[in-house]
Amino acid sequence: MSSISRREWLAAATAGGAALAADGGAPLPVAPFGPHRISRLIVGGNPISANSHVSPQMDAEMRDYFSAANAKKLLAECERCGINTWQSRGDRHIMRLLNEYRLEGGTIQWIAQTASEYGDLQRNLSEISALKPIGIYHHGSQTDRYWHAGKIELAGEALKAIRQTGARVGLGTHIPEVVDYAESKGWDLDFYMTCAYNLTRTPEEAQRVAGAPVHGEFFWDPDRETMLARVKRTAKTCLIFKIYGATRQCATAATRKAAVDLVFEYAKPCDAVVVGMFPKDSEQVRENCRLVAGASTRRSA
Repeated sequence: MSSISRREWLAAATAGGAALAADGGAPLPVAPFGPHRISRLIVGGNPISANSHVSPQMDAEMRDYFSAANAKKLLAECERCGINTWQSRGDRHIMRLLNEYRLEGGTIQWIAQTASEYGDLQRNLSEISALKPIGIYHHGSQTDRYWHAGKIELAGEALKAIRQTGARVGLGTHIPEVVDYAESKGWDLDFYMTCAYNLTRTPEEAQRVAGAPVHGEFFWDPDRETMLARVKRTAKTCLIFKIYGATRQCATAATRKAAVDLVFEYAKPCDAVVVGMFPKDSEQVRENCRLVAGASTRRSA
C-alpha cells in the first residue's frame, strides 16, 4: 500500500496525544518556535535517508526498509502520538517524499537542513522554501568544516541567505565552541541544531582523546555534558540531536531513559530533542514519546 488513507489522517488530526494518554503516559509537551509550536520530541530524518552512523550494513538495512510507504507510515504514527515536527535534509528525495505525504493529508511541520552537496546554497534554499518549512538550518557538518578550516564566517554569510527565506534561521554544529563563537559575534539566528557528540574530530585528535586508536566515528560520552552546558547557557532554542549516540545508548530501556533524562537536566523549556526512529523490529515512536514526556514532567516538577 503506497498511501495513507484519509481515515488515518482524520484519526491523527483528532487524536493528538491521546495515544499516549491511552498508554497511561503524559501528553507530549510543546515549546514555542517563533509563531509556531513544536513538540519537544521531533522525529529526525537520518534513518529515512539511510544515514545510520553505525555501519554500511545498517545504512543498507534502513534504505531497504524505508520505502515511501514506510516513511509515510512512520510520520503518520508520529503525528498520532503528538510529534508535530520532522527534521530532515533539504534534498530532492526528502522534498518529494514530504510533498507526497502532504498531498495525502499529512500536516507535520518541517525543519530543513541545507544540503551542502548541492554546492549552490541559493538554489537549495529556493527549492526548500517552496515546501514552506518552519525553520532552515545550516548543515552542521559543513559548519564544522568551515570552523576547522578557519572559514567560519562563511557559515555566518549562509545564515543571512537563510534569513531571506522567511523561515526561522538555524545553525547546526557538533562543536560546542561554535555556539560560543556565534553568540559572541551576535549572529542573527533563531536556533541551534546541537549534536550531543562531537563527531568532527580529526583521527589524530580522536585517538588522543580516547587514549587508543579509533576506528570509525568516535562517540565519546563526556562530550554530552560539554555540549549540554553550552545549550543551557544560550537563551536561544536548541534542537539537541544524537541523544542516543546513534544507538550506542540504546542497549536497554534503562540506558535509553538515562540518555533522555540527562538531556532534560540541561534543556531549557524552549529546547527540544531530535530522535531518528527505525521501527523495523521494535516499536519506537511511543516509547520515545513516553521517555520525553516523563523527563520533561520530572524536570518541570
